[in-house]
Amino acid sequence: MVSDFEGFRPQVYRDSGGIPTIGYGSCFTPNGSRVTMDHGEITHETAISYLEFGLQTAEQAIGRLVSTPLTHNQFSALTSFVYNVGSGNFQRSTMRMKINRGSFVDASNEFWKWRRAAGRILKGLVRRREAERRLFTKKDI
Repeated sequence: MVSDFEGFRPQVYRDSGGIPTIGYGSCFTPNGSRVTMDHGEITHETAISYLEFGLQTAEQAIGRLVSTPLTHNQFSALTSFVYNVGSGNFQRSTMRMKINRGSFVDASNEFWKWRRAAGRILKGLVRRREAERRLFTKKDI
């Protein structure tokens, strides 16, 4: 899901929020340093390693910040969400508070609040949040 929404770009660019980004929406390298506008072009293989690092970081943040058991689908949806908005924003979010209270329906209704970048509603974020919400609310098989 994340790679589909992020898309691959081998050169550094500023994302819709103005943050230097590369590969599949990576703002950090696997050694933990921030991507800067001086970052050189990367290969697809390198982008995958950046993506894997970012997903692991998001998963660790969820493990640290969520005290309520999650289904596989809920965890996967939150991983995409945290990868995109950052763990600090998730930590401060009403969504996290509702999840930790076990109010999963109310938490799922928080996704739509996160469709803006630089104050503008973006179609790509609207689509992404809807996909994340659908996955979050989908029963595991």
